[in-house]
Parts: sequence; C-alpha cells; structure tokens
Amino acid sequence: MSDETIAPGDEAIALQLRAGLRRLGKAVVTITAFHDNQRWAMTATAVSELSMDPPSLLICVNKSASMFGGLTAGQANFAVNILHADQIDISNAGSGATKGEARFAVGSWKAHPCGTPWLEGAQASFLCRHERHIEYGTHAGVIGRGINVRTEGEADPLIYVDGGYTRVERKAQG
Repeated sequence: MSDETIAPGDEAIALQLRAGLRRLGKAVVTITAFHDNQRWAMTATAVSELSMDPPSLLICVNKSASMFGGLTAGQANFAVNILHADQIDISNAGSGATKGEARFAVGSWKAHPCGTPWLEGAQASFLCRHERHIEYGTHAGVIGRGINVRTEGEADPLIYVDGGYTRVERKAQG
C-alpha cells in the first residue's frame, strides 16, 4: 500500500487524530524563505527540534502550500520565526487568504545576507540550510541544519491549542 492510499478505517482514525492533536499546544511560527528572487512565508505549528549534533530542525509543510516547491527544491535556506504572544496579526497574515508578498505587510522583516527573511521581534529566529526532505502523504518533512539563531526578549510565545491562540501562564518557582 502506498502512502497515498487511504485504507479502510483511515478516515475515522484521521478524525480521531485531529481531535487528539487539538489538545497539543504548540508554538506558532512563521516559516520564511527566499527562492527564485521571491520572499515566501507561511504560518505553521508543525515544527520541531531534530538534533543538537548536528543542530537541526524539522518542519512539516503541506504539498499544496505555495512555498512547498521552494522548500523542497533543496536550494533555499529557510527561517523559522517563533512568534511572540502579541504577534497574532503576523500569524494571521501568514495563513488564509493573504498570499505572496502581502504576507510581509505586517511586522518588521529583515533579510539575512543570503536573502532569507527573518522577523524582528520574534521570540527566536532560526536560519536553516536545507539538508533533505521526505514526502509522506499530503506533506513533506524538511530537515534544516541550523546556521544562525537570534533570540529576543523574555520567553512569551504565541501558542495554538484547541483551535485558538493563547499564551503560557507563568507559575511561581518553588
């Protein structure tokens, strides 16, 4: 069976998986790239640290995303920008109806010397060099080797859980 085939029962499992994953709070990021002389951006939560040796991240991107081709071509660096709790407007700009260069209309964007955009005011911005990717089902997992990291301010990331935004509640040490 290929990974494109939906086996009997998979639809029910997919619905259960979606319901279960709504309970997994994740930091909201904007993934950016510069490919074919164009800036690309998308909002995502499917991002994870992969290894510290070598330092690397894993991002998961839907094959239908406009920046899929640029990310999987293996030529472009990309950045993962962890959004601050007050940057909901940037999250919204990177998803939904806003497309192309209009996704950069919100926020203060700078360019790394290689051209990859990074977000000023983000909790952290990780510049990664494409190492490899694997396509599976509707998505691709893209592995990027960390080549530069910027952090800013106190940790207060924008969190997405159960279909909405929230922020981390601080607990007293003790």
